[in-house]
Amino acid sequence: MSPSDVTILTNEQVRELNQKLSNMRHTVNNCLSLIVAAAEVSRINPSTFQRILPTLEEQPEKIMKEIQNFSEEFEKTLQITNNKTNRL
Repeated sequence: MSPSDVTILTNEQVRELNQKLSNMRHTVNNCLSLIVAAAEVSRINPSTFQRILPTLEEQPEKIMKEIQNFSEEFEKTLQITNNKTNRL
């Protein structure tokens, strides 16, 4: 399937993708909220930074994994083939 081809989704497919998108937004928001909260805690009490650093370092990977999972599901639903070498 090429990007110029028209794809018709069923109502169920739209609902499913919308739910997956909502789940992804929720997870990404949680990761970003944790980063912001950790920055604020570290600003107030710098001695906590080393303790929370490992958790902070995990967040970008969690965000990327969440986006990649959604992208794969999106492509699967739309039957889009993608060259895997172009992935992040």
